[in-house]
Amino acid sequence: MLRQKFKAKPVYHDGMRFASIKEGKRYLELKALQVAGEVKFFQRQTPWHLPGGVKYVLDFQVRWTNGQDTYEDTKGYKTPMYLTKKKMVEAIYPIKITEV
Repeated sequence: MLRQKFKAKPVYHDGMRFASIKEGKRYLELKALQVAGEVKFFQRQTPWHLPGGVKYVLDFQVRWTNGQDTYEDTKGYKTPMYLTKKKMVEAIYPIKITEV
């Protein structure tokens, strides 16, 4: 059995595995917002490449119907590694990551 970091409990929706209940819940919220016409589309697990062969994987990239894009990570605990990678991504790419 795969041990989860920080006691996160994995959950499955639509045949996909989510690392935590919180991430799975956000997926369902985004699906509902898409059906309601507020979200045009969204992507899961979007990779962002950093110097040195390091990769940061974002939980959700959302395109809203008003044309705005948001970049979301579902976090229960912000590790020092997460905070470092987040700062690097935001310094290299023209995005702002929001924790939900």
